[in-house]
Amino acid sequence: MVYGIGNDLIEIDRIKKSMENGRFMSFCFSQAERAAFGGSAQKLAGCFAAKESLAKALGTGVRGFSMEEISVLRDELGKPYFVFSGNIAAIMKEHGLRAFVALTNTAGFALANVLLETEKER
Repeated sequence: MVYGIGNDLIEIDRIKKSMENGRFMSFCFSQAERAAFGGSAQKLAGCFAAKESLAKALGTGVRGFSMEEISVLRDELGKPYFVFSGNIAAIMKEHGLRAFVALTNTAGFALANVLLETEKER
């Protein structure tokens, strides 16, 4: 059963400019994301958009968890997936949620779509 859907579009240049601020990087991105994509504004913009999309799909915004508790990584074929820790992992478990993410970008924008699925009745 669909629990929620969310999408987000972000300007890559906005993330590129924000990357100059170490506080922004540690606040918004997990250590795994910074290690994998720390030099790529395009990849980090996709991660940021995915996190915003997840918050929209939850229907809560970024409340009760922090953005660095969400990692948006890629498998060996480049398919994005989430890894959760801390409070967001507990929220996902409590509601029996599975998250699916799709990312795309142009030279200037990154777009993310998230679908949350659950077996539980709302």
